[in-house]
Amino acid sequence: MDSTTTFVAVAVVAAVALFAVAVGVLVRLVRARRGLRRAGLPTGPRWVFWGAVLYFVLPTDVLPDPVYLDDIGVLLLALRTLHRSPDRTGAEG
Repeated sequence: MDSTTTFVAVAVVAAVALFAVAVGVLVRLVRARRGLRRAGLPTGPRWVFWGAVLYFVLPTDVLPDPVYLDDIGVLLLALRTLHRSPDRTGAEG
């Protein structure tokens, strides 16, 4: 194998691994929202949840799609927002 083929193979493996992490975080986000709603707790603004899902699905990203770091970041921020307790939202700065 030459160096170009090796580089492409490593890049593909890294992209697949990052995609798997992004999908895992998306699944956690959906489960967290579902669990919070079942418990009768507020889930925060709807736009946070749906905005994160749309950002993950849409092909237009801040970073090119083989790099899923921006998708993972947006999903993690939405997950954090959903888990934030309603009585502490004003207390955090």
